[in-house]
Amino acid sequence: MFRLHMAADPHAEEAIEKSYDSRLMRRLLGYVRPYRGMTLAAVALILGGSLLQLVGPLATSIAIDLFVRPPGAAGSISPAAVAVYEAMKLRGIEPGAVRLEGLAAIAGVFLISILLAFVCTYWQGRVMQVMGQYIMRDLRGQIFGRLQSSSIAYFDANPVGRLVTRVTTDVDALNELFAAGLVAAFGDLVVLAGIVCVLFWLDWRLALIAFAIVPLLFMLTFWFRSRVQRSFREVRVKIARINTFLQEHITGMSVIQLFGREAEADRRFSAINDEHRVANIRSIYYYAVFFPGVELVSTLGLGLLLWYGGGRVTSGFASVGALVAFFQYAQRFYQPLSDLAEKYNILQGAMAASERIFELIDTPVTITSPEKPYRPGETRTLSEVEGTIELDRVVFAYKPGEPVLRNISFRIEPGQTVAVVGHTGAGKSTLANLLLRFYDVQEGAVRMDGVDVRDWDLRELRRSIALVLQDVFLFSGSIGANIRLGEPSIDDARLRWAAGEVHALEFIERLPHGFDTEVQERGAGLSVGQKQLVAFARALAFDPRVLILDEATSSIDTETEQRIQAALMRLLVGRTSLVIAHRLSTIQRADKILVLHKGELREQGTHQELLALRGIYHRLYRLEYQAQEAERRPWPALSALLG
Repeated sequence: MFRLHMAADPHAEEAIEKSYDSRLMRRLLGYVRPYRGMTLAAVALILGGSLLQLVGPLATSIAIDLFVRPPGAAGSISPAAVAVYEAMKLRGIEPGAVRLEGLAAIAGVFLISILLAFVCTYWQGRVMQVMGQYIMRDLRGQIFGRLQSSSIAYFDANPVGRLVTRVTTDVDALNELFAAGLVAAFGDLVVLAGIVCVLFWLDWRLALIAFAIVPLLFMLTFWFRSRVQRSFREVRVKIARINTFLQEHITGMSVIQLFGREAEADRRFSAINDEHRVANIRSIYYYAVFFPGVELVSTLGLGLLLWYGGGRVTSGFASVGALVAFFQYAQRFYQPLSDLAEKYNILQGAMAASERIFELIDTPVTITSPEKPYRPGETRTLSEVEGTIELDRVVFAYKPGEPVLRNISFRIEPGQTVAVVGHTGAGKSTLANLLLRFYDVQEGAVRMDGVDVRDWDLRELRRSIALVLQDVFLFSGSIGANIRLGEPSIDDARLRWAAGEVHALEFIERLPHGFDTEVQERGAGLSVGQKQLVAFARALAFDPRVLILDEATSSIDTETEQRIQAALMRLLVGRTSLVIAHRLSTIQRADKILVLHKGELREQGTHQELLALRGIYHRLYRLEYQAQEAERRPWPALSALLG
């Protein structure tokens, strides 16, 4: 079982304590299945390399016992030397007569085994690393696809830095498992098994002496594993917190500088960064103790071999060649044992990382198209979107028990422009979120063209609606790419037409490379008004039937005021429009104005009708809009602008 700890700070990363889980491992191995050929090749190379590692000590023992030891010297020879001696005897060759030739042959075998082992290790490492990169690509692609299908509510609950950590750090941990963990651990086990067999074949008594220190190695390894496992998880948590903090504060750098909070941000980052340093130093301490400890215990084992094996050699019960081989095999035996401890930590990190990744992948997608979605022209006689919008007794809350909208009902006819006004927090932007189905209502229904938006094909629904926000988001890339957004049907001619219609073409053509001018991150380098014109051009290029303006003209520079308003009027022509705005020139000439107050629809009517009521709209008009009307020359009637 695992334990999931959610921190009180929503920006803090959760710590997952995860031991080996066969269910998780089977799921992880599913990502290896498409590359089973590469896996089999790596396993074959590991088997070959592991067997080749056994050749060197055996060759050394044969060379010493047959070709280095003086002829007629007392004492036994190793079983390997006996086998070679008997083979030479069958061919009529006396080892003493071919000493140099025999040493040359043994050296050649030794060299060939080393070269072949190098080739096997090289290709095994290369194959596994390449396979790991393919698996990381597949996994990151799956995670990103899953994020794109997630509801907006999921991003409300999960900071961007945490999600970035899933795609980067956690996937890297799985790459270590695939590229240097599972198969390499299998190779270590093969080497250990081979060494055990050879040692018992050479001399079972010396083998028992060599293995006498194994319990000490296991005790040291267990201590190291338990300590570094906690430290490893802590380091992961700290780096995730750094990612989250950096993402939030780099994005909000203008606010930090505006209010002079650089020192406070530096203090908080220093604290988080120092926690990461402390966690890393703690893990360094465990490594600093473990590896010298392994070396100490291994040296103790070699000392025991020298003491006991030397005594057996001088007594004539063991050969010098066998003792030398034992020394070499013992060193190769102790090293994989310590490596297995590191592989186990890689496994632990992969288990924790996979738990977090699969938690993300397995989170239910709450906003999806139904099994038989509605598409205009398929299930009804309607061949295209008309743009009728209706809210029927809608109740909605972002948090249970805290409704934002209460029993909201209204209808917008095709081609109408309806403005929504109200104090901050009245629920104006929530209407746009519900119509676009970023969230689903708890009660009532939101309908477009008489069909509940929950019954629409989600892609068709959102393609029929354009949303222009006050804070325009531009991606890294060219101006043209930000208008097209990868839509192949928007060719260069339509691109220029859309920009010209909203009066954006003039400033775009003044840019160094026109539509090919690269946009900096989030549109840095463009004025607020220019970014809004690009957003208007984007909306017009996609030609939506329904347009939502969420305070899209509330913070523009005065130089482009007239151009923005003209672009806005062009966008409204022939479209059903829901306008959430502060600009009087847009609101007062709408076909209908809806007044929200504390989540309820309190008033609706035209500008003059609502003023005559002398209610909430009248108060808002006096407080927020009257000054704007006095400062601006009145616009012509909306009906005249629309022709």
